[in-house]
Order: sequence, then structure tokens, then C-alpha cells
Amino acid sequence: MARNDGRKNDELRPVSFERGHIPQAEGSCLVKFGGTVVSCTASVEVGGPRWKKGSGEGWVTAEYAMLPRATSERTRRERHGAGGRTYEIQRLIGRSLRASIGDFSFGEYTITVDCDVLQADGGTRTASITGGAVALADACRWMAKKYDVVNPMTSLVAAISVGVVDGEVRLDLPYVEDSNAEVDANVVMLESGEFIEVQGTGEDGSFSRTQLDEMLDVADAGIRRLFEMQKVALG
Repeated sequence: MARNDGRKNDELRPVSFERGHIPQAEGSCLVKFGGTVVSCTASVEVGGPRWKKGSGEGWVTAEYAMLPRATSERTRRERHGAGGRTYEIQRLIGRSLRASIGDFSFGEYTITVDCDVLQADGGTRTASITGGAVALADACRWMAKKYDVVNPMTSLVAAISVGVVDGEVRLDLPYVEDSNAEVDANVVMLESGEFIEVQGTGEDGSFSRTQLDEMLDVADAGIRRLFEMQKVALG
């Protein structure tokens, strides 16, 4: 069955990275995956988390938020702290970005990557990770030069959604597919091909080992294309 946007099942939506769209930030990237648009900024602050004080080690963390009209109907602002879904997503983003850091002994600095969804059309968490990695790369370069430390980022990280829709394995699901998928998964990988996270759920029934293997193969190929785009964006 043909997809609504005419793509092949293993084809990404149009993807773009705009570096430096927030000039005040040490690193920033406006990332677009089709109709999903996320502003990612990376901020470097002197001083690590309280629980690392005196260790000589730094930290990388992330926060995630969605603008009220990023969706078709207004979503209330989370003024009293992140809700359960938001907290789970920002923890995933933080884990993924930390996996790109080879060694935290770069000094007591904290890099916070803020991912703000301007427009949501499926795959906001995977776009946040992929764009956040570009912003983080620039922030690490800035920090290394500013404070004369070794650049701690040793690998790019990228993520993509994949699922089973109408019995077919499809890559990079927009909302119309994601909301009707029999199986929905998110895959996060390093350049080395190692997995950081595989989140897969049978939304409508179960799925076979064969389907899982096919989803991972399709996601792997899609993520490798994303790595090439990140490298072009980073020069």
C-alpha cells in the first residue's frame, strides 16, 4: 500500500539541519524531519552537577518541551515541572547524547541540550536526538577552545522511528502513520553501529522476530544516512 506522502517504505522524510540558528548559544541546530521541526540548543555552564562536585568530571543532560501549538490542538504548558511523557523523552535524549561522550573527565562543566518542538508531526524524540547531537558537537568544540580542554565528543549519535503500518515495515513515521501503527519503535545508534536504545511496542497485537529484524535493518540503514547528513552539516 502506498504511503500518504508517496515515499518508499525505507525512505526518510526530507531532513535538514540549520546550525547556529540561535547565535547566543554555544551550539544550536534547527532540525526538520518532514513536518516535525525542533529547535536544539546546547549551553555550556561552568560547574558540574552537585553530585559530581570535586570529581573533575563534567556532565551532559537534556530537557525537552513542546510549544502549545506544535500540535493540531493547543497543548497546555507544563508550568509545574515536566509531565511523565516529557520526563521519559528528555531522559532518553540525555542518555543518547551522553553515549556520544567518550570521557567525562573534561572538567567540571555542564552541557545542557534543550530540545523545543516548534512543530510536531511524529518522531519528535528522534529528531531531538539527531539535531541535539549537532548542537552538542558545536558546543563541545566551543568548550574545548574556550577552556583549553580535550573535546569529549567521540561519536555522532542519531535516531529514527520505524514501525509496522498496514502490515508493512516503514521508516520515519509521520503522525498519521504513527497514530495508526500496529508496531511502533524508536532506534538510537552510534556511528560504530552499536545500539543505545531500542524501544518497540506492539500497539495493536504482537510482532514476530522476523518483523523485528526487518525493522532494525531498515532503521540501521536510515540512521546511517542521517550520520552522513550530520557530517555534511558539521563540515
